[in-house]
Amino acid sequence: MPENEEIIRLEEVFKIFGPQPRGRAFDLARSGMHKNDVQQQSGHVVGLSNVSFSIKKGEIFVVMGLSGSGKSTAIRTVNKLHDVTHGQVWVDGVDVQTLGGKELQAFRREKMGMVFQHFALFPHRNVIDNVAYGLKVQKVPRNEREEAALRALRLVGLEPYARNATSELSGGMQQRVGLARALASDPDILLMDEAFSALDPLIRRQMQDELMAIQAEVHKTILFITHDLNEALRIGDRVCIMKDGVVVQIGTPEQILTEPATGYVAEFVQDVDQGRVIKVEEIMAPPDAIQSSVGFDEVKRAVVASPERLVVDEAGKCCGLVTRSDVERVSTQGTPSLASAMRSDVPTAKASQTLNDIYGEAGKGLPIAVVDSDGRLIGRVDPTSVLEELGRVEALTDAFEREVYM
Repeated sequence: MPENEEIIRLEEVFKIFGPQPRGRAFDLARSGMHKNDVQQQSGHVVGLSNVSFSIKKGEIFVVMGLSGSGKSTAIRTVNKLHDVTHGQVWVDGVDVQTLGGKELQAFRREKMGMVFQHFALFPHRNVIDNVAYGLKVQKVPRNEREEAALRALRLVGLEPYARNATSELSGGMQQRVGLARALASDPDILLMDEAFSALDPLIRRQMQDELMAIQAEVHKTILFITHDLNEALRIGDRVCIMKDGVVVQIGTPEQILTEPATGYVAEFVQDVDQGRVIKVEEIMAPPDAIQSSVGFDEVKRAVVASPERLVVDEAGKCCGLVTRSDVERVSTQGTPSLASAMRSDVPTAKASQTLNDIYGEAGKGLPIAVVDSDGRLIGRVDPTSVLEELGRVEALTDAFEREVYM
């Protein structure tokens, strides 16, 4: 499958729980009525209402929402643990909702691995037998399934515990066994439903780190469900926020944080550490640098327009910074030059770093040079831009609140 091609797609999906899901309740939901009103008028519960989204191959797509938002219902339509009332669910070109019986079982086995909130490990089996269990069901020979299980355990850092009883492992380690079990059959897709929610905060963060490290190696397509926005923004390539069975906003973590679509989203993001999510590339400006080879007269003209200018060498690498005050200071010297006015203690950053990463450097009051992996200058961040961006996000939240209460 070509890179960036979608592998999962939900199209106008409705899921209504009740004895007559395709009757009046569906008509009311399709008209746009809120789920509470549908339930009051029909006695049916709307799980999903006109939900559409697509997931690209190799991305971590996070569906986030509170209890009753429809997030877990959505993931269960992907492996047909729920039949949909209306709409289509495509997985790798197959309409999953049309499958049944052995065909559905085979599709689930071959395409998907599932990681649940509760570890669901067999207490009478040791670690490697738990991990290899799905392959045993598929009648894979013992030596092959143990090799696959060991590979999966190696990915999650538990190979030394392969022969231990699961009861001898901590909660975080048991969740790693669950992840290894999902990885053992080498599925294209991982479905993770509140996979880390039962863990203590510190262990949960460690599991998030592990998941991202594993993903960097195996490049699976991961559909991850959570009620925690911090978790969603930390691990997701894209995030889908749901409320009352409806999709509210889909975007990158930076878009969700800096461009909340509704007051509901803005209320969530006000409690997020924006500096941990917003990247340098979001706020950097063009470098507007001068060449290290220019004459001093040109340097003087350059700092008239901008009081601080980065300097690059012939290879485009940042080699220093010249300020208006430094130029004025050396102008009285016998033979002033750019070299005599330039300072070399220029803070640098990568475009992929977060604002928290550069916050300390911004406090020094100097422009930060943004460089690529080869050290070439690609942008600059002025210290005030860091605080302005963080303040802008807070102002968005305040604006939504004023709309609500005016």
